[in-house]
This record gives sequence, structure tokens and C-alpha cells, in this order.
Amino acid sequence: MPKEKKDKTEKAEKEEFHLTSDEIVEKVKELIKEGNIRRIIIKNEQGNVLMEIPLTFAVVGTVIAPILAAVGALAALVTKCTIVVERKESKKQSEK
Repeated sequence: MPKEKKDKTEKAEKEEFHLTSDEIVEKVKELIKEGNIRRIIIKNEQGNVLMEIPLTFAVVGTVIAPILAAVGALAALVTKCTIVVERKESKKQSEK
């Protein structure tokens, strides 16, 4: 059975935030409200991925509370972390 290949023509820009455990949940809430986020990746101080949250309209609309609960539980376990945000690239930026 052949593997499905995804078209990678869409570009995304990445942004990183270095936060303490107290700031994680609020920052994730803020990012989700922005609406142009594709994925949020939470890494520990060593750079290991602790959680990856793909954000689509369906995910944001139906399961946001459990995601925030999981982020809150994760925040209780770490002291510092990095949040990597993949944003959808706007058409104006991709034309440059």
C-alpha cells in the first residue's frame, strides 16, 4: 500500500516564546484566539517536545477545554519551556 504524500506548497512561519510554567496556559489561550495558528509545540528546557497541538477549526471548536487542561497539567511539571508556533503565511508575505 503506497504512503500518502501531502502537498507541502503551503509555507508557515515559526515563532518561539520562552516562558515560565505560570505563563504557559495564558499564552496558549492567547495564541488560539488569534486564529492564524497551524500548530503549537511545547518543548522543555532541553529542547525535547513535550506536547504538539495541531490547530484546525474543528479542533478549536470542539476540544479546546481538554487541550487547555492538558497544557495546565504539563505546566505543573515544568519550570521553563519554549512554545514554538507555526503560523499560516499570509499571501502578501508569500509573494515577496
